[in-house]
Amino acid sequence: MIEEKNRTGHIRPRRFHETAGLEDWRVVGEGACAYFRTGSFAAGAQLVRAISELPGVVDDHPDVDLRREGVTVRLIALTDDYYGLTERHIDLAGQISAIARSLALPADPSAVQTVQVTVDALSGADVVPFWRALLGYRDRAKSDEDLVDPGGRGAPFSFQRMDAPRPRRNRVHIDVWVPYDQAEARIAAALAAGGRLVSDADAPSNWVLADPEGNEACVGVAGPPEPLTGGR
Repeated sequence: MIEEKNRTGHIRPRRFHETAGLEDWRVVGEGACAYFRTGSFAAGAQLVRAISELPGVVDDHPDVDLRREGVTVRLIALTDDYYGLTERHIDLAGQISAIARSLALPADPSAVQTVQVTVDALSGADVVPFWRALLGYRDRAKSDEDLVDPGGRGAPFSFQRMDAPRPRRNRVHIDVWVPYDQAEARIAAALAAGGRLVSDADAPSNWVLADPEGNEACVGVAGPPEPLTGGR
């Protein structure tokens, strides 16, 4: 376990989820996220202002999306050599939740998700530069096979290698990252809407689904907490 004094130490999603007091938050594909229902733009702006006044918040630079109905906050470290969560995010998430409670703004973890576009390619070195230029994206930290929007709004693109051409199967699919406690319901809804299960070989972290015409999508979760036992 990372020592508490190492406040910038990298952590895994499960470490975040198992920390008491962070029930408002879920780790999805692009960091730890929380959604607070505000009901008005003014109430959301009040929350954003309070977050901006937290001591040291500039160092952690949370991503904040203010809309009329609510505010989404994302915590993730974006450096040249790391793309993920740190110990500092645990403290910051708790402080943000405390502010929301003081403003009587409820959290809704079920409203959190991220979407990624994944392209299967025989040669990523040939394909990635095209998409980088077309989208105006940049490489994700420590990766030459993942592209992210520098503005933080567009869906990231990931490229995974194929060993041989697949003329009978689509080569672009959508990855939908949902909270660990929402995956079952999301999958059931997709199946009820005409989809089919292609594979659950990697469950409970990933499921492959397809629409009625065979276009595929993956549902993924990040670091669910271990089930509680009598000795814990």
